[in-house]
Amino acid sequence: MSLPTPAPDRTAVVTGASSGIGEEIARELTRRGHGVTLVARREDKLAALAAELGDRAHVLAADLSNRSERAGLLGRVEALGLTPDILVNNAGLSTLGPVAASDPDAELNMIEVDVASVVDLCSRFLPGMTARKRGAVLNVASTAAFQPLPGQAGYAACKAFVLSYTQSLTGELKGTGVTATALCPGPVDTGFGEAAGFSKEDADAALPKVMWVPADVVAKTAVDGMDKGQMVAIPGTVNRVASIFASMTPRTLLVPMLARNHPGLRRGQ
Repeated sequence: MSLPTPAPDRTAVVTGASSGIGEEIARELTRRGHGVTLVARREDKLAALAAELGDRAHVLAADLSNRSERAGLLGRVEALGLTPDILVNNAGLSTLGPVAASDPDAELNMIEVDVASVVDLCSRFLPGMTARKRGAVLNVASTAAFQPLPGQAGYAACKAFVLSYTQSLTGELKGTGVTATALCPGPVDTGFGEAAGFSKEDADAALPKVMWVPADVVAKTAVDGMDKGQMVAIPGTVNRVASIFASMTPRTLLVPMLARNHPGLRRGQ
């Protein structure tokens, strides 16, 4: 199974495209001949990226925590005269710290972006893909999907949902000409952690250097994974091994170890 053939009237919709992994996935898809539709809140950053990528890059500013803006996204793509053959659900965020000290609104906002947006956009874009008998969906999860994560409990649960949901989609889509892939990156230096409340020093101390993978390498793994029709793509050998270890380790052993080392919990003590 390979990605749909690029064409002038076809596009790859990439959410969270203003920075980090989403930005690099948009670049990688462009290098392979695909037009891209860039989606994020920051229109200025999207416009700068679109100018770099060329005439087949389009900008649609949207807040994916807003249900009405999500509902209108497919229509906005079609209004550009484009057919969305590829959907990359990359937009995401994390909260940090113990649930007992959390902001309920921030937790629910995370669920809207990390979970509800993925389900919403898949439900809206997949019918057209299956009708055309071509398409690919990439849902960005995390290696956190394979384990509980005290200090980022909601985030790990969100990514576990995305992984399970995407694996189920692969079963539903078999024989349709459409694929679904879950991308599960480990730590990537994109500013994501800082936005959640980590310092760079916190992240470096908690996660060994061998686990860090550059965003452009993550993007290549992601697009290669879609092109091969992989169910799950994990960038980096160390992260693949660590994910297996996390999946198999008894929770009674794993959870205390993770809680002891998480900077979000150390800070709250």
